[in-house]
Amino acid sequence: MVEVDLSQPPFSLLDEAGRERIRHGVDLAYFERDEVILETGQPGEYVFLIHKGEVAELDTTQPGARERIGHYTAGDLFGAISILNGKSRYRFRAEQESLCYLLPKALFLQLCDDYPAFAEFFRQTLAHKARLLTEQRAEGGVTMAGFMLARVSECMRPPLYMGSHTTIAEAVARLHESHADSLLVEGERGAGMVTKTDLLNALVLEGHDRDSPLRSIAHFELVTVRPDQYLFEVLVAMTRCKVERVVVLEQETPIGVVELTDVLSYFSSRSYVVSLQVEQADSLDALFRASHRTPELVKALMAQGVKLRFAMGLLAALNGRIMSKAWGFLIDERYQRDSCLMVMGSEGRGEQILKTDQDNGLVLADELEWPDVGEQMRHLTETLIELGYPPCPGNIMVSNPEWVGTVSQWRERIARWAQARDGDSLMKLAIMLDSHAVAGNPALLERVREALFEQCSRDEILLSYFARTALRFSTPLTLFGSLKKPQHGIDIKKGGIFPIVHGVRTMALERRIQPTSTLERLEMLAADGRLEERVAEDLAEALSLFTELRLKQQLERLGQASGKGADRVVVQQLSSLERDLLREALHIVKDFKQSLSQRYHLEYS
Repeated sequence: MVEVDLSQPPFSLLDEAGRERIRHGVDLAYFERDEVILETGQPGEYVFLIHKGEVAELDTTQPGARERIGHYTAGDLFGAISILNGKSRYRFRAEQESLCYLLPKALFLQLCDDYPAFAEFFRQTLAHKARLLTEQRAEGGVTMAGFMLARVSECMRPPLYMGSHTTIAEAVARLHESHADSLLVEGERGAGMVTKTDLLNALVLEGHDRDSPLRSIAHFELVTVRPDQYLFEVLVAMTRCKVERVVVLEQETPIGVVELTDVLSYFSSRSYVVSLQVEQADSLDALFRASHRTPELVKALMAQGVKLRFAMGLLAALNGRIMSKAWGFLIDERYQRDSCLMVMGSEGRGEQILKTDQDNGLVLADELEWPDVGEQMRHLTETLIELGYPPCPGNIMVSNPEWVGTVSQWRERIARWAQARDGDSLMKLAIMLDSHAVAGNPALLERVREALFEQCSRDEILLSYFARTALRFSTPLTLFGSLKKPQHGIDIKKGGIFPIVHGVRTMALERRIQPTSTLERLEMLAADGRLEERVAEDLAEALSLFTELRLKQQLERLGQASGKGADRVVVQQLSSLERDLLREALHIVKDFKQSLSQRYHLEYS
């Protein structure tokens, strides 16, 4: 029996009996340097698991240096697809003296028949493999799976639905009987909602009569969800829209109500109540206490195996609410309707989980007179620092007058930047393209962003200059297609995240796509036909993988005096599956950069 490490996927998808069959069935083979292990077109007879050495994967149809498409080291396997497809599509050659375990074809196919999950591993896309990695990392499996897979239909309450002629007195009696906190009332254009607080305010503060029609105090702009949506998405929607209940619609008909308390009851740790603490904060001190708990929430979400996209959505909404509440505490109400606080960068895209440097600005209505706006914005910046948002090294903050202006002033700036086309101007256009309103009147920012699209989306020369930045940093792959392995690690932000984010941002600008999230932009580019659906999916999964690897580094450095190295991933410290995913994801980035170069004619620049 051969001793071989079978603790990593795909062998971890077998039970102990299956792994024992492998130990008894494999042989160990030696290959000299430059020896061809598996030739193009050759029938697959073995699955090769590398014990020592390195193996190159070559596409013999490609010329010269382009033929090398893969690189395998200790712990990696190859040859399985050759067995499943009947023959090898590529050539596999030893880069140095190598020892490989040989798993015979017959035994491999028997294991595929007996263990469907094992067989499926070899047919999976990057998205499926990434999901497997997330499950593998979760402590004791995905312990939050019950929550993450819970649907709205499992948590909703039956709606209390009153007729259009119901009075306030009748509604109070109905709520008292049912021990509910809200009810729905029929309106001319659909259902409206009334809460206990609405009823109390109507009778005590607003002077409504007991016999007044209930619909006169109802809220008809409802936040709605579908019964098949994930419960986690509901929590994100509640946080973003500042509500504590949503209405469940099926074919435009209300079939239920979900309360915030219902959603939070699915959480098993106090750390998940941060969003509720933010909502309940009635002072800056209370907001400080809630805000400083977000790293605790991030750690818990990651440890429980929560899908990164859900975590990013929740934390982006939570950060937005923290800033919005701080704005509400500090800014005089008379200025709030005629101004808009915006966040930009990763915060604007909703792609930053831990608190990042401040990237924010202020849009003012043209007619607004606000004499001490500079002093107020400096106070806001200082408050955000205390809340845990570090100052921006580039001074892109509301305390800097360059990032405060009226709608007309912002339009003039955008026109000037578009005309200049230098590095600084292009950077500022990119920052504004990712801007997202978090407080005040969002219509003001919409007018500015519309001017940006109008000014830039049809300017082919500007788009070419804009896209060029995506090629600024090299992809951390060797000439032979393997991962670079510097001792200090590879910069995952420059080499992986930035090319995707900025390349997709360029395409979104050209197509006038309004959402700021890279994942949403990818979905809309695929729906628009600008990207193939498979390419968009691969880019989304590659971005998620890079972000997760980077987040892992950031979490390890929390509390350290220096945050240096948070963007660097040491390849030697990754598992075999992580290396495989990282290599595949970086090749996706490399291909994407090539397509950008062709689309925006960057090969001639």
